[in-house]
Amino acid sequence: MPSNLISIAGTAIQAAQAGLNTTGHNIANSSTPGYNRQQVIQATAAAQYGGFGFVGGGTKIAEVKRIYNEFLSNQVTSASTSYSALNAYHSQITQVDNLLADQTAGLSPALQDFFKGVQDLASNPSSVASRQAILSTGDALASRFQGLNNRLSEIRESVDDQIVSSVSVINSIAQQIGKLNESIALLAADEFKPPNDLMDQRDKLVADLNKEIKATVITQTDATYTVSIGNGQPLVVGNNVFQLTPTVSNFDLSRVEVGYVTNGNISSMPESTLVGGRMGGLFEFRSRTLDPTQNALGRVAAGLASTFNAQHRLGQDLNGNLGGNFFNSASPVVSPNRLNIGNDAIVADITDATRLTISDYQIKYDGTNYQFLRLSDNAVLANTTLAAADTAARNEGFSLTLVAGTQPIRAGDSYLVQPTINGANGFSVAITDRSTIAAAAPIRTINGGANSGTGKISGGYVDSTYLPANGGSPIIAPAEVTLTYDATNNTLSGFPPTQDVTVTVNGVPTVNPAPVASITYAADALISFGGVNVSFTGQPANGDTFTIQQNLSGVGDNRNARLLGELQGKNTLENGTATYQGAYAQLVGQVGNTSREVQVNTTAQEEFLRQVREVEQAESGVNLDEEAGNLLRYQQAYQAAGKLMQIAAQVFESLIAAAR
Repeated sequence: MPSNLISIAGTAIQAAQAGLNTTGHNIANSSTPGYNRQQVIQATAAAQYGGFGFVGGGTKIAEVKRIYNEFLSNQVTSASTSYSALNAYHSQITQVDNLLADQTAGLSPALQDFFKGVQDLASNPSSVASRQAILSTGDALASRFQGLNNRLSEIRESVDDQIVSSVSVINSIAQQIGKLNESIALLAADEFKPPNDLMDQRDKLVADLNKEIKATVITQTDATYTVSIGNGQPLVVGNNVFQLTPTVSNFDLSRVEVGYVTNGNISSMPESTLVGGRMGGLFEFRSRTLDPTQNALGRVAAGLASTFNAQHRLGQDLNGNLGGNFFNSASPVVSPNRLNIGNDAIVADITDATRLTISDYQIKYDGTNYQFLRLSDNAVLANTTLAAADTAARNEGFSLTLVAGTQPIRAGDSYLVQPTINGANGFSVAITDRSTIAAAAPIRTINGGANSGTGKISGGYVDSTYLPANGGSPIIAPAEVTLTYDATNNTLSGFPPTQDVTVTVNGVPTVNPAPVASITYAADALISFGGVNVSFTGQPANGDTFTIQQNLSGVGDNRNARLLGELQGKNTLENGTATYQGAYAQLVGQVGNTSREVQVNTTAQEEFLRQVREVEQAESGVNLDEEAGNLLRYQQAYQAAGKLMQIAAQVFESLIAAAR
C-alpha cells in the first residue's frame, strides 16, 4: 500500500509539474504571433485490484492540447487575405488619384492655358507674341501629358517590382511550410502527442502566405498540409514544394506576370486567378485602374491631336499654304504573341479618334477565321475574315492591316492591339515656325462691286471634304466660283458642275446632286459644295454676284483660329458625347470614386479582421489573468502532491520500523 501511495503521489507531482510548465510556456509566448495556448489534459491512471475492489492508481497526462479552432482560424485568414489585397490596392490607387486630381500638376490647367492661347491667337492672328504663346502653351500641354504618363509608368514599374518581391516571399514561405510538414509528419504519429509548437509555426506561415496570395489548405491524414493557389495549382504537397517565378507577358516583355514551374517548364498563371493578398491587390489595381487610366489619358491626347490637327489642316498659314499637323501623335501599339509561329505583322492606325475607347483588343487566328475581341468586356466584335475585323475596328476608331512576313500567320497566332496606350507619351508639338500656324481660312468671299441689293455673303469656312482624299488641289485653289442671283426665279447659279450642293435650312439638309444649274435662294441657309460652306443675309438684286476664291492674304484672318478655339467646348470624344476637359474629368471622377470605394472597403475589412481576430484570441489566445489563476492552482496541486509524498514516506518508514 505505501508503495502504491508513493506512486500516486508521483503521478500527482508529474501532473502538477506539467501544468506549471505548460502555464509558464503559455505566459512566455503570450506575445508570440500565431501562438495558440496549450492545456494539460489529465486522465485517471489504471486502477489496481486489491482483493476487496479496485484502488485508484493516480493520474496521467493524456495530452498537452493545443487550443485551436479551425473555423475561427480560417475566418481570420480569409479576412486577412482580403484586407491585404484591399490595402495594397488602396496604397496604389491613392497615388493615381492624387496625381490626376492635382489642381496644379493635373491636365486641366494645361488644357485651359493652351486654349487660352488659341483664343488669344483668334483675337490677334497676326501677332508674333500670340503665335509664340500658342506654341509655348502647346509645348507645356505636351509636357504635362508626357509627365502624367511617365508617372503612371513609374507606378507600373513599382507594381512590377512588388510582384517580383511577393513571388520571392511566397517561395520562401512555401519552403518553410514544406520543411515543417516533414517534421510534423515524423512527430505526429501519435494523435495524442502532436507537436503543438511546430503546428503553430506552420499555421503562422499559412497566415503569412495568405497575406501575399489567397491559398487553399487541405489537411492530410499524416497531419501535413497541401497548399494550393490560383486555379488549384499545388504550392506545397507534404514536403514537396513547387516554385513560382517572375515571367513576362507573351505580348508585352515589360509587363511582369507570375509563372508556375513544373519539371523545369514555366507556364504563365492568368492574373484573374491570382486573387487575394498583396499580390492579388496589385494585379487588381493594375488591370482595373492603372491600365484603363493610362489608356484613358492616351485617348484624350490622341483625340486632341487628331481633331485639332484635322481643323488646323483646313486653315491657311502666313505663307499662304494650307496648315499641316499641329501636334504629333502616337500610333496604336500592336504586339504579336511571342509564341506565334508565323511572323506576319498587323498594323493599326487611328481613323476616327472620336470613336476610340479605353479598351485593349485581341486578334486570334484559328486557321480559318480571325476573332476580334474587345478585352474590356470580352465582346467578340468579329469572327470571320480580317476584313470583317477591320470593319469592326473602324467602328472602334482604328483600322487593321495585315503585313506579310516570311512566315505566314498560323493557327493559334494572336496579337494584342492597344490603340491609346502610348497616346500621352507620343503627344508633342509638330511645328516650330510661328508662321506655319494656320489661323486663317483658305478661302475668302467677295460681294460684287456692282451689287445693288442688300444681300451679303458670309466669310465662309471649309470642312474636311475641302481636301481631296486622293491629293490634288482643293476646288477653290486656284479656281474661283462666282454665284449670280436671278431675281425672276429667286435662284443662285454658277456652282461647279462636278459638285453636289447641299442646302441646310433650320438644321435640315437637302442634297442637290451634280450638276446643279441653280438653287432657290433663302437667307441664312447654309450652302455647301466641295467642302466650302457659305451663307447669305439680306435680299440680293437681280444680277448681283458673289465670288468665292482662294485667300491670298490671310495675315489678319482669324476664321480658322476661331474654329480651333471652338474645339475646346465641342463634344469630340466618346462618340461625340464628351469634350477634352469632360473626358479627362470623367477619368478623374472614375479614379476618385474607385479610390473612395476601395478606402471604405479597406477600413471596413480592417475592422472585420480586428473583430474576428478578437473572437479567435478569446478562445485560442493567452489570457494572462487566467494563466495567473492556473499558476496558483497548479502550485497548490504541487504542494498537495508533495505533502502526499511526505505522508507516504512516513507511512513507509513506520512499516519498516515496525518490522524491526
